[in-house]
Amino acid sequence: MNITQLEPQVIWKNFAALNAVPRPSKKEEKVIAFMKDFGNQLSLETIVDEVGNVIIRKPATPGMENRKPVVLQSHLDMVHQKNNDVDFDFETQGIEMEIQDDWVKAKGTTLGADNGLGVAAIMALLESSDIPHPALEALFTIDEETGMTGAIGLKPGQLQGEILLNLDTEEDDEIDIGCAGGVDVTASQKYSTQKPEGQPVRITIKGLQGGHSGMDIHKNFGNANIILGRLLYQGIDQNIQLISIDGGGLRNAIPREATALFTVNSAEEFLKKANVLAQEIKDEFAATEKDLEITAEKSHVKEEAAVSEQDSKKIILALKAVHNGVYRMSPDVEDLVETSNNVARVELKEGQLKIMNLSRSSVESGKTAVAEQLRSVFELAGMEVECSGSYPGWKPKPGSEIVKVMEKIYENRFGAKPHVVACHAGLECGIIGAHYPKMEMVSFGPTIRGAHSPDEKANIPSVQKFWGFLKEILAHIPERN
Repeated sequence: MNITQLEPQVIWKNFAALNAVPRPSKKEEKVIAFMKDFGNQLSLETIVDEVGNVIIRKPATPGMENRKPVVLQSHLDMVHQKNNDVDFDFETQGIEMEIQDDWVKAKGTTLGADNGLGVAAIMALLESSDIPHPALEALFTIDEETGMTGAIGLKPGQLQGEILLNLDTEEDDEIDIGCAGGVDVTASQKYSTQKPEGQPVRITIKGLQGGHSGMDIHKNFGNANIILGRLLYQGIDQNIQLISIDGGGLRNAIPREATALFTVNSAEEFLKKANVLAQEIKDEFAATEKDLEITAEKSHVKEEAAVSEQDSKKIILALKAVHNGVYRMSPDVEDLVETSNNVARVELKEGQLKIMNLSRSSVESGKTAVAEQLRSVFELAGMEVECSGSYPGWKPKPGSEIVKVMEKIYENRFGAKPHVVACHAGLECGIIGAHYPKMEMVSFGPTIRGAHSPDEKANIPSVQKFWGFLKEILAHIPERN
């Protein structure tokens, strides 16, 4: 069956059209043009603001003019991750999709259901002629995944809506009313290099699940960079000299793969210890990382430049000491991660080191605390540290009118109460709320698994459930005061 034949067809056909357009974060020019053309073809008021956000306005259907105007919001960009053995260019190719049982997934890459299904649902509403709704403003933001610069660049006064429905969560039984803020913490240093003196060894780690660095951070998945640091530590007393490290990728994805090339006094002695530890690590993660592969083996070097033994030790000790994973659970909301850090990317090449982190917290002081802990570790190791891209969290308002409306609709429609929650992901609601403090905001969406990884997949029955829920919510938007 073709993707566009799935129900509801109005969503899947738009999702397929969207996924045919390359749209990696920071490279949204093509999808901005696509969405602008979509609005213009419908003869709807269409605006592209200074940063690239697309706003499309549609008047209320007859009889709904007195309802509160609604902002429907999703982001246009997608996480661009692929398996190492997949040849794919996110800047020029559309996503190749397939159906597996009740799921839609991509062939070796991220699917873009985060947040493409939200975008597709909004497109379906904009082109509809038989769905009752109040006045709508479709807000398609850019660069949500790598900086939220679209939401940050949104100016006060551009939107007229009183309620914002963000369609960017991943469990279809949840109504999200709060989220974490975040900050990028980057450690870097330029080291002098020399010809390596010892015996070369290469470590390769692959097969980890990866996943969303907010929503999955508490699931005890392995972080390839942290595992690599544990293995490199076995050479700390063997005059280890690092030549190169390539671990992880994007800040918001838990690292699935990492590799390092280095020299030690005795490759045999190092490999003996490292292979013992590798098996212990695989046993340690047996329940969550069944496909984990760790290879430590003798290698070859040509004229590669190596970092000195002293500087190599500092790098390894920093990787051992830096915090990764849950920093603090919320004392107020059961099972909610309050503060965390993801050691997302470690790169060492020709003496230039960069360690990229994404720290999250729903409490501003917690975000500051974990960022300061990271800074302390890296500065003790002699690295320069920069904190950037900070964005606020979204404070929950569980008693808001729209939340009550949605709870009632969900219970009547599905015979169960929804989970009204806050999440540890970085939704744009906190930033938009800072621009529009009086706007009521809620986030919800269909079930998506493995977001930010090539294992990403969207549940087909859940999309059907989500679409019916969304349409009924719009039909019951409260009247203006």
